[in-house]
Amino acid sequence: MAVLVNGHDLSKGFSGRHLFDALAFGISDGERIGLIGPNGAGKSTLLKMILGSEKPDSGTIARKQGLRVAYLSQTPELAPESTILETILEGALDPYEWESTARALELLSKLAFDEAGLSEDTLVGALSGGWRKKVALARELMREPNLLLMDEPTNHLDVESILWLEEFLAKVPFATLTITHDRLFLNRISNCIWELDRRNPNGLLRVEGDYATFCEIKEQHVNALERKETVLKNTLRRETEWLRRGPAARTTKQTARINRAGDLASNVEALEGLNKVQSVGIVFGTAESTPKKLIEAKKISKSYGDRKLFKDFSLLLQRGNRIGLLGPNGAGKSTLIKLLLGVEQPDSGSVERSDQLQIAYFDQNREHLDPNLTVLKTVCPQGDHVFFRGNYTHVRSYLDRFLFNVEQSDSPVSKLSGGEQARLLIAKLMLREANILVLDEPTNDLDLPTLNILEERLKDFEGAIVLVSHDRYFMDQVVDRIFVPADGHIEEFVGVGQWEAWQKDRAKRSKSAPLPAGSQRTPELPKKLKLSYNDQREFDQMESKIHGLEAKLESLTLESQKPELASSSSKLTKLTAEMAELQTEIDRLYARWSELETKG
Repeated sequence: MAVLVNGHDLSKGFSGRHLFDALAFGISDGERIGLIGPNGAGKSTLLKMILGSEKPDSGTIARKQGLRVAYLSQTPELAPESTILETILEGALDPYEWESTARALELLSKLAFDEAGLSEDTLVGALSGGWRKKVALARELMREPNLLLMDEPTNHLDVESILWLEEFLAKVPFATLTITHDRLFLNRISNCIWELDRRNPNGLLRVEGDYATFCEIKEQHVNALERKETVLKNTLRRETEWLRRGPAARTTKQTARINRAGDLASNVEALEGLNKVQSVGIVFGTAESTPKKLIEAKKISKSYGDRKLFKDFSLLLQRGNRIGLLGPNGAGKSTLIKLLLGVEQPDSGSVERSDQLQIAYFDQNREHLDPNLTVLKTVCPQGDHVFFRGNYTHVRSYLDRFLFNVEQSDSPVSKLSGGEQARLLIAKLMLREANILVLDEPTNDLDLPTLNILEERLKDFEGAIVLVSHDRYFMDQVVDRIFVPADGHIEEFVGVGQWEAWQKDRAKRSKSAPLPAGSQRTPELPKKLKLSYNDQREFDQMESKIHGLEAKLESLTLESQKPELASSSSKLTKLTAEMAELQTEIDRLYARWSELETKG
């Protein structure tokens, strides 16, 4: 495999804080790399260095000549006044070629914009965060990259879009490097895992294989380090005992042994630093009074205009229940939560709530965080103590549970990273006693160690949990039942695996459903074959070319049917000739496709 990028002896830091030192890596064609590591390790910075928008403090990055790199950031910059099509075409090599337009329209179709009622002329400013992320992804794909860099691509995407992205990334002909903490997504899109962590030798642990393989290797690695630390500590104890026996035991002949004891102490200290894991101190307080029955919905229905979200849905939410809500954006998950909590009223049916109901709510949009307030004032608006689990605790000690140092505590919220803001929101949430936790996408931006702790603490929570999340692994660990709004009603599943099987069967039934009268199904184009470089490149572009020509032919056919053209023979003749040329070219491309298929 050809090497696309090489990094050698890279170091980087900000404000005196080192992210990594002497880092080395290589990225080869065809690799699907998943990049993980704790928040603040420098993952996003590393992506920007590979892209070239960030420079290392020292070391070199060598890129293959002519390398095309695309980059999907966590928060893509999009012009709100531009249309979806105009934005996607920003990534085209030549945005004015009709082939570029055809490819952009094809991407719009694959991303199901039309199914959501969005057209190519929809303004970007009118889109939700999830749809903006899809537009940004399509723009990067228009660059026809050799290497695609993605920073948390699943954030703000609904689960159906994530499934599509998994399938898409499994088939792309280019290399990918993806930062993600969605473990199921990570496992399915990766054939190599990088863990960026200063506790790893040289800062980077590379494991060939998927995330499951990485977990096995990482466990062996951690166990080996712990055993090594134990052996060194035992040796150091013996050396220390010898050194303390008195001057008679330490003659000049033993100078080397004394020096070795000093080296051992340094090695033990270094290993202790490597093996020490700082973890977030998450504990959710359950309200003292938690009745068995918290919320009961009886045959509730909800519609907006002509759009029916669901009908006759019933749910009994009791102490200890854990339910999850899955489904595409706009399906009705947030509406269902509002109905259960009393923020909105159902069109029919009823919702009964306990008088002792106490709710703690995690908002994915983080609207409860004032960007201008300091971290300290966010959790403690007055005084310097917070009331936590029945006792008063100094606010700085409390923030230390969430890995906020003194400098960060005195900084405004706007200076925090996405993961740090999520930790801060959890810190606020923990100060509230509740018998229901409502968590709307709590996993966004959290690193894997924090996710593991959050999972365990949610399992310990004695009240009820309502979880909305696109992180299927996290949901499977936390909830007992999954509800999915779909086709005007709500389906119930006992796990993510059952939902995925249902979703695949539903997609197959949708594809095999009869088409409306007068419409045609686009012929399914062949899968990629083993061809020469030039033939493979021609084959890769075949689908977009055919779809583009067919779209243009359909447009001209509609144009030729206009009544005003019946009286203009010259225009009609010209239009007919152009249609004939298009049809000839389409036929030629299909013939060429058959030839390439046979050749492959």
